[in-house]
Amino acid sequence: MTEQAIKAVFDNAKEIPKDMNHEPPRPLRRPLAAAQGYPVDLLGKDMARAVRAIHNKIQAPDAICAQSVLATVTLVTQGHGDIVLHTGQSRPSSEYFLTVADSGERKTSADNEAQRGIESFEKELWKKYTLEKEDYDNQCTAWDRQRAQILNDKKKHPSQSSKKQALDELGPAPISPLFPAIICPEPTYEGLCKLLAIGQPSMGIFSNEGGQFVGGHGMKEDNRLKTAAGMSDLWDGKTIKRVRSGDGASIIPNRRLSMHLMVQPMVFGQFYADSLLESQGIFSRILVAAPDSVAGKRMFKTVSAQDEHALQEFSERLLSILQTPLPLVDGTHNELSPRCLELAPKAKELLIKFSDHVETQLAEGQAYQPIKPLANKLAEHAARLAATKALFVDLSASQVDQNVMAEAIGLVEFYAAEALRLRGTLSINPTLALAEKALIWMQTRWGESFISLPDIYQFGPNGIEDKSTAVKIVDILRDHGWLISVQGGEIVRGQKRREVWRIVRAL
Repeated sequence: MTEQAIKAVFDNAKEIPKDMNHEPPRPLRRPLAAAQGYPVDLLGKDMARAVRAIHNKIQAPDAICAQSVLATVTLVTQGHGDIVLHTGQSRPSSEYFLTVADSGERKTSADNEAQRGIESFEKELWKKYTLEKEDYDNQCTAWDRQRAQILNDKKKHPSQSSKKQALDELGPAPISPLFPAIICPEPTYEGLCKLLAIGQPSMGIFSNEGGQFVGGHGMKEDNRLKTAAGMSDLWDGKTIKRVRSGDGASIIPNRRLSMHLMVQPMVFGQFYADSLLESQGIFSRILVAAPDSVAGKRMFKTVSAQDEHALQEFSERLLSILQTPLPLVDGTHNELSPRCLELAPKAKELLIKFSDHVETQLAEGQAYQPIKPLANKLAEHAARLAATKALFVDLSASQVDQNVMAEAIGLVEFYAAEALRLRGTLSINPTLALAEKALIWMQTRWGESFISLPDIYQFGPNGIEDKSTAVKIVDILRDHGWLISVQGGEIVRGQKRREVWRIVRAL
């Protein structure tokens, strides 16, 4: 850390330390083992070109660029086709991705480059929606008044039967235009369900600040099991069925959801250490990549015309797919009816062979036993990725061939290796886990630069409800350099506190 960075940490503090030889904060978990490179070529020619162009332009790790590209392609193709597994069951081609990287690894830039086509399409949707919404509001006003006239006009419609006949002739209320969002960054599960009911039938949860989703309302103590279970059902392609006293009952069938969250290592560790979420099964549905940092190696270079052309072609391909009408159930305006992609005979044979190989590695002491939940779904992940790859090349594709399946299997083998590598970082004692939870809360939810003990046990995350626990947490975070004592106290949220610490933000 540079002297300027250290000074920035202490900016506005009561007392800038005279000795600037302070070490940067240390992670609460042991560092990850070195990552293997992302197998970019297995994405296929077109996606690989886009990944390399993004990497060359912003110099983020290959895995970050690949996750952004693959997740984006999954989102735009998922509504057009499901995949028939080797077992004969049909599944969505949707996928959930999670990328682990420190702040400053250019996660946001990678997503911005990959999502150009989506951004253009959402702008088109908003323009169309603005016009249609104005027309819809006028139709509703006219319909409401005409309905009121029918109900109130006793001379023209004296009987119940005559009123009913007039109402039948009036017809149903106008249908609202679909809400024009393809991506939402951090919804609650209830909010997501409402959006899928009134909006686009194929959506994505994409956030380059995934800690806000992981630490947000949808993942609070009372909500996280419901959120995880609901998202697992959506990954499986199940119908959304909700009964609420305020909203009544609703059934929302045939929707598709993909996800890509980018999180910092400490958020990842806390998220994946949650035994409740692990028991629910959400982690087996997420493909994780955690590349090594490339900070210090990103020297300036001019973006080539070839790379800009590759990105333009990628964006145009995405936009072309998005502009292709989604297949819908007859008589509906946002209920999907994706066709099923079959496995070519050789592709099916290859997937069966891979599935059997994975099964042998699930036994006690074998390679995949530590990641058993994910490993049980590796064959399905491979089939989903193969469908996505096939649809991106040809949106009218009706089957997955052997070469595409082989590449998809290679991709999931990479994700399985990543899961095994990351698994070793998840073991942590309860007090340290609570300190990590508190640190995430301070970094993502607490808006102040300073904090005191009462702030931690009164407003902090569940599990820290008393002073003695807060003291233990502060000791851990101070020892690791995440909290720095402020001499003389400080005003926190309008109240003078004698014992105060400055929060070191993740730089």
